[in-house]
Amino acid sequence: ALTTAELVIVGLEADTKESATRMLAERMVAAGRVTEIEGYLEDVRLREAQMDTGLPGGIGIPHARSEFVTHPTVAIGTSARGVDFGAHDGPAHLIFLIGAPSGSDDAHLHILAALARKLVHEDFRQMLREADSPKVIADIIKKEVTL
Repeated sequence: ALTTAELVIVGLEADTKESATRMLAERMVAAGRVTEIEGYLEDVRLREAQMDTGLPGGIGIPHARSEFVTHPTVAIGTSARGVDFGAHDGPAHLIFLIGAPSGSDDAHLHILAALARKLVHEDFRQMLREADSPKVIADIIKKEVTL
C-alpha cells in the first residue's frame, strides 16, 4: 500500500516545511520504507530547491526519488495552523511527503498525478482535513488514489 495509518500524523505540529518534512520522514523510517533519513531529506531538499511544492488549496507535496526509499510511499500530515510550502494562496494544511525508490522510473510522478487529480476537488480535501484518525486518512487515500 502507498500509505498506512502509521504513516499519517493528524495535528502535525510544525512551523517550517523542513520540520514538517522531517516528522513525516521519521514515520517512513519507522515503517521501514526509508533506510537513511538524512540522505532522503537531502534528496527532498534538492527537489524543493528546484521548485516550491505548495499547491493552491492548502496543499504541500514535498517529494523525491531517492536511493534511500525502499517502496513507493506517501506519508501524510494534517495541520490546523498550516505550514508554508510556497503556495501563493497561503499555507498547507494537508502535507503529502512522497518517496519513491531511485530505480523506480516515474513511480513518484504517477503518485503525484494521482493525488493531484483528487486534490483539485474541495470535497476530497475537506474529507481529509476533517478526518480525526490516521486510519481514516490512510483508508481514504487507499480507496481514492489509484495508480
